[in-house]
Amino acid sequence: MKILELNHVAIHVNDVEASCAFYGGVLELEPMARPAFDFPGAWFRLGPAQELHIIGGRQEPVFAHNRGNHFALRVDDLPAWEDSLKRKEVVPMGRRRRPDGAEQLFLKDPDGHVVELFTFQPGDRATRHE
Repeated sequence: MKILELNHVAIHVNDVEASCAFYGGVLELEPMARPAFDFPGAWFRLGPAQELHIIGGRQEPVFAHNRGNHFALRVDDLPAWEDSLKRKEVVPMGRRRRPDGAEQLFLKDPDGHVVELFTFQPGDRATRHE
């Protein structure tokens, strides 16, 4: 008996359309077909095997922080992502370097969910799953 994979991350949002604009437009995630649930939402591809599920109808505030509730996406070129965010007028929360050498950039979606973009620098000895 074993766990095979992390299949998806689900986040509860207030405005599905605004969230789709952020995840599809700002983070450039690929939209996916979604089953015909009886509640609003959208699905996006996260890399080759994982998914992001957006579930509409949130009414309460989001409590998220880079050292608390958040999810991280490994990216290929963090400076290119910073440039893209700047062109799209998205202001990140800041850039940090982890003790293992990874460079991190944090941003918030329209509801306040924290998303971490990170990459390892060439030559870093950190473990990578590629």
